[in-house]
Amino acid sequence: MGNLSRDTIVSIILLVFCGFLIWAGFQIRDPQFGELPPAAWPQAVSYVLTGFGLIYFFQSILADRSTESSEQKGPDEAGLIGWLKYYSNPIACFALYFLFLYTLPFFGTLIGGTLLVFLLLSLLGGIGPKQIILHATIAILSVGSMWTLFTFGLRVLLPRGEIMPGI
Repeated sequence: MGNLSRDTIVSIILLVFCGFLIWAGFQIRDPQFGELPPAAWPQAVSYVLTGFGLIYFFQSILADRSTESSEQKGPDEAGLIGWLKYYSNPIACFALYFLFLYTLPFFGTLIGGTLLVFLLLSLLGGIGPKQIILHATIAILSVGSMWTLFTFGLRVLLPRGEIMPGI
């Protein structure tokens, strides 16, 4: 494995995991109700993830292997403070996600999801007048369309919040 890049190794692990998901999808019992089988959505998602994993794998194989592109830059400072500074964005994203999960019973899927997407976009994309409008638009349209699809198209019961129990 000395010749394989970290991306190639990660993509292989992800493809093995996708293979497990596909196998597990075939283990889901079909009650023969005459409608869409229960395994349809998990299998569809597994195939899409496998497609993305294959793209990741081929990109990692075809990537430029020069020392500049394969050299990984680490934290500037040693110790815990340097590590926290270097990984501040992923830590903040996980913190926002766990805050979303914690407040889900209060806000519900529609409001909580919209707030999560808006805050993540603002954290990663910066805060300015034009950016706030763009982030709000993306958050409302993306979460609103997914909520509409799942609520009315697929008739999935999504968590409703206390703030607006009707949605």
